[in-house]
Amino acid sequence: MMVVQVIEAEYRGGHRVWLRFDDSVEGEVDLGSELDGEIFEPLRDPAYFARFGIDETLIWPNGADFAPEFLHRRVVESVGGSA
Repeated sequence: MMVVQVIEAEYRGGHRVWLRFDDSVEGEVDLGSELDGEIFEPLRDPAYFARFGIDETLIWPNGADFAPEFLHRRVVESVGGSA
């Protein structure tokens, strides 16, 4: 499996974020439907969601994150490309 990393991210409102990966794949995803479970509960607030940082993937102050491979797959699916 290819290892990918988020190298750039831009908040786009709500639970949407534009991402660029180190393999040049880029695009926007809406993660609102992925915020299940206790660790993701604070992220349901768009103001808190917007506080993400980048450390190979998206990370939040409470320790929540998404696997970079998951985010990459979501971007590829959203733009109709291929990994």
